[in-house]
Amino acid sequence: MLFLDKTIELNDTEMDIYNYIATNLDTVTYMRIRDLADATHVSTTTILRFCRKFDCSGFSEFRVKLQMYAQERTKINVDMSDETTYIDFLKRTAQPEFKANIAASAKILRDAELVLFVGIGSSGIIAEYGALYFSSLFTLALHIEDPLNHPFYHLSSKLSDKICMIAISVSGENEDIIKYIHQLKMQKCKIITITNSAKSTMAKLSDANIAYYINKEMYQEADITSQLPAIYTVECIAREIRTQLDREGK
Repeated sequence: MLFLDKTIELNDTEMDIYNYIATNLDTVTYMRIRDLADATHVSTTTILRFCRKFDCSGFSEFRVKLQMYAQERTKINVDMSDETTYIDFLKRTAQPEFKANIAASAKILRDAELVLFVGIGSSGIIAEYGALYFSSLFTLALHIEDPLNHPFYHLSSKLSDKICMIAISVSGENEDIIKYIHQLKMQKCKIITITNSAKSTMAKLSDANIAYYINKEMYQEADITSQLPAIYTVECIAREIRTQLDREGK
């Protein structure tokens, strides 16, 4: 739970209290200290010691924080259950502009002998998946976790025109990836970007960009914007290339 950190050292009795609160959150937020003590078969003094372990002066402060957490959790659940964002995205994938961007990316990639997938954070997970997916469908693909310290940062001119990079980023403003794009462009590698906006720096630097335009979501300081559009886009590109090659008997 938000402020109930399980890493705090709790004894067996306190763990029982913790588990009861976690399971009965909506009820506990309206309980008196005596009610919680009776429900967990402990004394009110034990409840007070439990609350102090979470930096609360007493049960009243603990209950207020618990109520705030319950309200925030309800808000997050509503946001996460809103399917409108995904429905709107899927509708856009049927539009000529999205299809044209997929086709343009596939045209660039189909003759590549090596595809480098780059992403940081949660986008890095999608990049790793993309490398596996591409390798399975048509060509060798590698996931680059730390672009500026990777051996492909400096390429031979004999190799560069056979290499294409796919950079994945929600913001399209990651400084390390932007530096890597500049380096590879100087070596005449082709760059494809998958970003949330076509106006981002990475999108403007690329040979082809596919923007998916969904609402950006933040929780506390973490970016929890959905990566589903990025996964869908990666798969669309790979399948388009495979379709083209199969059509030509390659």
